Amino acid sequence: MADPYATLGVARGASEADIKKAYRKLAKELHPDRNKNNPKAAARFSEVTAAYDLLTDKDKRARFDRGEIDADGNPTAPFGFGTGGAGPRGAGGGGFRSQGFDFGGAGGDADMSDIFEGLFGGQQRGGFTGGFGGFGGGRRSSAKGANIAYKLQVPFTEAATLEPQRVTLADGKSIELKLPAGVETGTQMRLAGRGEEGPGGPGDAIVTIEVQPHRFFTRDGDDVRLDLPITLAEAVLGDQVRAPTVERPVILTIPKGTTSGKVLRLKGKGFHKKGGGRGDQLVTLLVDIPAGDAELEAFVDKWSGAAGRNPRAAMGV
Repeated sequence: MADPYATLGVARGASEADIKKAYRKLAKELHPDRNKNNPKAAARFSEVTAAYDLLTDKDKRARFDRGEIDADGNPTAPFGFGTGGAGPRGAGGGGFRSQGFDFGGAGGDADMSDIFEGLFGGQQRGGFTGGFGGFGGGRRSSAKGANIAYKLQVPFTEAATLEPQRVTLADGKSIELKLPAGVETGTQMRLAGRGEEGPGGPGDAIVTIEVQPHRFFTRDGDDVRLDLPITLAEAVLGDQVRAPTVERPVILTIPKGTTSGKVLRLKGKGFHKKGGGRGDQLVTLLVDIPAGDAELEAFVDKWSGAAGRNPRAAMGV
């Protein structure tokens, strides 16, 4: 993979917010669902996703910036020695990028076996095998297969309750996917080893979540909002009514003298939060006045309480 910063089109000092913004723009343009007959776009989408994964992992990004790993996340070898003892990359050999270590003036006769032993321990570590002897033991692991991108549409209520989802992969196998707390449209889930096969093993499956809209629930952060119609009698006299939630209906107490716009809170009936716990359900009560009710019109016309009352007085009108 090319330099992840260049892949996303951001500067090396870019903030995490800038990186996310750049990724979302590119992912939207390159998503396989919008480029079904363009294999180059699919490959580019995989590169962009891999670059985003590396740069949003604080540890990997720091190691990449220090030159300890390459853009694929593989360790880089010190001194530019490759598998055949040739010079650094770009100097006529297939070697690894130089780390530029400083050994305090150690000359060509210095015994550096202890240094390499400390780095590699004479065993396979970080994609290298062998010890110091002959410089010939180091080798890089083969590239993994390409990642495969999927889009999963999740019903609103199932996203709120973290209902497990069934996903059918490209190989025809179906698996159960457990949604993470805080799931929202754009959330990506990585299924390790579920991508295309490659010399170094299979790539991953990248599942992008799309939470479907609901016909009467809406989302407000981790909370769920609901507009609930009530009758005039329920508003004036108070009552207990059934109200839907993302799980099951509950009994809601309407206070006497309720006006339209009053909000009642149902604790813990919202989305699961990333840090634990759940949001709430906020129920906005709307008094439903029937049209053309002659008896109600006659009552209001004779109702002395309506005369001279101005509910808009506080607004200066």
